[in-house]
Amino acid sequence: MAASSLLQSPYLASKTRTTPSRYVKPTPHFLSIKASTFDNPSKSTAPSPTTSAPTTYKGCNIREEARRHSLTHPQPDNNFSAKYVPFNAGPTCSESYSLDEIVYRSQSGGLLDVQHDISALKAFPGSYWRALFDSRVGKTTWPYGSGVWSKKEWVLPEISSDDIVSAFEGNSNLFWAERYGKQFLNMNDLWVKHCGISHTGSFKDLGMTVLVSQVNRLRKMNKPVVGVGCASTGDTSAALSAYCASAGIPSIVFLPANKISMAQLVQPIANGAFVLSIDTDFDGCMQLIREVTAELPIYLANSLNSLRLEGQKTAAIEILQQFDWEVPEWVIVPGGNLGNIYAFYKGFHMCKELGLVDRIPRLVCAQAANANPLYLYYKSGWKEFKPVKANSTFASAIQIGDPVSIDRAVYALQNSNGIVEEATEEELMDAMAQADSTGMFICPHTGVALTALIKLRNSGVIGPTDRTVVVSTAHGLKFTQSKIDYHSSDIKDMACRIANPPVSVKADFGSVMDVLRKYLLSKESKY
Repeated sequence: MAASSLLQSPYLASKTRTTPSRYVKPTPHFLSIKASTFDNPSKSTAPSPTTSAPTTYKGCNIREEARRHSLTHPQPDNNFSAKYVPFNAGPTCSESYSLDEIVYRSQSGGLLDVQHDISALKAFPGSYWRALFDSRVGKTTWPYGSGVWSKKEWVLPEISSDDIVSAFEGNSNLFWAERYGKQFLNMNDLWVKHCGISHTGSFKDLGMTVLVSQVNRLRKMNKPVVGVGCASTGDTSAALSAYCASAGIPSIVFLPANKISMAQLVQPIANGAFVLSIDTDFDGCMQLIREVTAELPIYLANSLNSLRLEGQKTAAIEILQQFDWEVPEWVIVPGGNLGNIYAFYKGFHMCKELGLVDRIPRLVCAQAANANPLYLYYKSGWKEFKPVKANSTFASAIQIGDPVSIDRAVYALQNSNGIVEEATEEELMDAMAQADSTGMFICPHTGVALTALIKLRNSGVIGPTDRTVVVSTAHGLKFTQSKIDYHSSDIKDMACRIANPPVSVKADFGSVMDVLRKYLLSKESKY
């Protein structure tokens, strides 16, 4: 179908673990079994995870190898499927949509959710799924080398591997924050999940590989999709533009003018996106993109689209894998538009429901005090939600006053005995600087999550031996200006008490020695 004709027609379809007193850093566990060669196991025939790797075809790339292998080694038909249903719909609800439909809202205007056929997945025990997922870690077999697509059966079970658009995202570092935990929090089991160590530098890659892959499938089916659009505070636009560029799909980005870092702005530009800098905030951009995608054949890529959450939930499954399927006590996630906290809940809940683990962790959602509608709602006892006017915050990606996924977040927190905390600008910047001083290099949003941890630790809610994971959502290199301003003590009304500016010194031996002696004497008592 020609783009011109598309532009003229509407297309939008209306176990308990005891921590030892002397903690020994664990070694990540991976099963010593070979990569699985099948796209999907079936009910009738369960291929063993010890199946040998696909044949290497001379002169073929990994996608072609996977394609040829599927032709020469056809697998039995599987019964795995997924569909859109109204979020939190009751068992009597009959409304549902194929994932191949272009639809974002239910008939009542509510959110949609991707619902998997759990009965089909339950045909295999939890031990099967653990072994299967572990067998794919670190492999280059297409597409299972991705941290997202290594869980393909739980993400988009019906998509052809040939339609997948992936940068082998995920598999991100689980950093043992040994010094930070010991020195500042008296904790011996504190971890930071560095989701920002990804293709475009943020966790958004996890969801975007799923969404863009589905769009790639839809375009091959001649569905009315000319391009993909999003409103963004930075990271969503970077992920969207990169994956669309990889697939050759046009991307359109709505950004709030002068409200994102230069490092975030340059990413969609460099990837060839059509970028609109709009004189409004994120909420204003979100309203505009929703109106535009209702009129033009542009696929909506924001987290209103529940496909994104299917990729993001794999970070939760990955955390369990990295702990050899032991469940941490706490997982702390920064929250803005609030899709991610629900995605983590969904990943943990699927693992429990399908027998991979026997419980889920308690979730904490951390918000910036300058954009804290969920926190205020939580403090009111969930009585009444009121959007807020989000004020400027160094944690710019969560500067959102009217989050789309508010209902999803509340559901996740209520079903995980969760907590909401907030961080002032000074608290989040001090937490970021403190973490950086112990060898991390984190984003301000992670500073928000660490502030929540500090408050819950100081109040005794989180204990010294509780295994706790803080989710770091973006790479610190995207926010260098805020770090420069902090260490230059150049932030108005902020003490910047952990600032570490360079010391100016004359270019002679005596001056340098004087400065070094003074510095070393100040450190002597600490070593």
